[in-house]
Amino acid sequence: FVVFMPKDIVSGDFYWLHTKTDQILFAAADCTGHGVPGAFMSLICINLLNKIVDKKITTAPAELLDLLRQQIITSFTSKKGQEKRQDGLDIALCSYDPKTKILSYAGAKNSLYLFKNNVFKEIKADRQTVGKFYDQKKNEFTNHSFPVEKGDVIYLFSDGFADQKGGPDNKKYYYPTFQELCASIHQLDMDEQKQKLEQAFASWKGTNEQIDDVLIIGIRF
Repeated sequence: FVVFMPKDIVSGDFYWLHTKTDQILFAAADCTGHGVPGAFMSLICINLLNKIVDKKITTAPAELLDLLRQQIITSFTSKKGQEKRQDGLDIALCSYDPKTKILSYAGAKNSLYLFKNNVFKEIKADRQTVGKFYDQKKNEFTNHSFPVEKGDVIYLFSDGFADQKGGPDNKKYYYPTFQELCASIHQLDMDEQKQKLEQAFASWKGTNEQIDDVLIIGIRF
């Protein structure tokens, strides 16, 4: 399932799917900004991702994120060598091989949640964005590869759900509560999971304004 709830008509969050030889690539991404500025950034990043995957032999998520960062920095650098804007994106990017049942993941601030035999595990993202920020060192992204079995469930997401303010004390939902929500629904049918997530978000938000785009991808193998 995909839960996709833009804050405005258009979104800075996007979900992406691409096939390359025997690999299935998919991602949940959160670009700088929301609304029209975020949507323009999404279009640029989707275009860059497609070009990188089509031209490169590799499907390793970490290497693709390294290449994407280079392309983003080049795209937003002026002729004088100064960055026009500090734009970029947070992303969870996966590559899945249906033959070997191996899932590879790399993340820029956006982690991956895995439920295997009803046991929760967070595959943590690197604490850096895909782009160039003046207070950030340039490090290579980390590739995580592990086997998945029938019945395993993963979640990719942006920060929109966890950052939403609401509830009785008008506080953020926060990630620990989001983890608990995923744990409580991960055994349900995928369509029902989507409904539960949408209902939980609406209930928490209440009459508050939605503060950011919301994106959650759930996959059962």
